Amino acid sequence: MDQAFLELLEKKDFAYITVKEICEKAGVNRSTFYLHYETINDLLAESTRYIIDQFIAAMPHDTAAFMAKLQSRPLEELYLITPEYLAPYLNYIKEHRRIFRTTLEQASVLGMNDAYLRLNRHVFTPILDRFHIPPAEQKYMIPFYINGLMGIVNEWLEEDCKDSVEQIISVMRVCIAKHES
Repeated sequence: MDQAFLELLEKKDFAYITVKEICEKAGVNRSTFYLHYETINDLLAESTRYIIDQFIAAMPHDTAAFMAKLQSRPLEELYLITPEYLAPYLNYIKEHRRIFRTTLEQASVLGMNDAYLRLNRHVFTPILDRFHIPPAEQKYMIPFYINGLMGIVNEWLEEDCKDSVEQIISVMRVCIAKHES
């Protein structure tokens, strides 16, 4: 059903997809849908997890190795707003823009804030610790950067990713650079 749902999402907005359409596309009965999900939002949450897993698998960096070596990596390798890190991320978002746009629109339903909190705890907090940023400042800096970058991505998605990945990277880097001094 995930695949059927994602195929439908590529063709039409989330708000207009019905359980009936998902079942027809997947070749299953409605009762099968309701055996696995209470609502389409539940299927969206599962599909989002699937896309995120695929996203991580598509990244050219060994995420587990990066995380394991976070404390010993040179500081310049912890600056993640580089074309090397951003290009694969943004290309993947562009390729799957409908699911990402829907995920942003349904962020509260999907518990995306919990995902961001885990990301903060496991990635951003250790990086900011390495840069000797006091925890009292981190609690403000992390939302500032994440919300700012996600705002750029959201606007790009709203425009159906018409601007190039390189242009979005440039905008992100200019925004971050202006706030690092």
